Amino acid sequence: MSGPAPPRRARRHDPGRRDRLIDAALGVIAERGVAGTTHREIARAADVPLGSMTYHFASLEEVLAEAFTRHADAVARVFDERLGAARDRGEATEAVIGLVSDSLLGSQHDLVLSVELYVAAARNPALRAVTQAWMARSRRALERHFDATTARELDALIKGLVLHSALSADPMTPAQIRHAILRYLR
Repeated sequence: MSGPAPPRRARRHDPGRRDRLIDAALGVIAERGVAGTTHREIARAADVPLGSMTYHFASLEEVLAEAFTRHADAVARVFDERLGAARDRGEATEAVIGLVSDSLLGSQHDLVLSVELYVAAARNPALRAVTQAWMARSRRALERHFDATTARELDALIKGLVLHSALSADPMTPAQIRHAILRYLR
């Protein structure tokens, strides 16, 4: 005869756990880089059991792709807002200068995430798809005020300025960034 079944442990209802894991992944990537990002580190940062990772994601690659997509979407939203508010090419030019000087270079956390994404995407097709979607969205925002060729080249200049600032011991000043963008757009 068996005794009564032990009481079942109440299952925690945590509908935001998946989102917390993605946010935690971004924090871990910013702190340790893609190479130092593991299921265990993400679960620790999110303060959830390690099993939550495999419950919500099929692989670490899926977590990275979703985390970087969230980062790219946030940056693209700022692009959309700034360029959407511009009423003409002059205001759009000022918006681009502000985007690079303030928004894209303003947060060390976001700057590191962007660089980590660029590097990881060079070897990972799933992450390359994230960067391709991000670039396409950036170009669409720029094309509100610039022709398609100019938008593509300007997007490349922006990405180059961001990488240069992230990697340089002597990054460009806001005045130098302004000069570079205005020089290109002449």
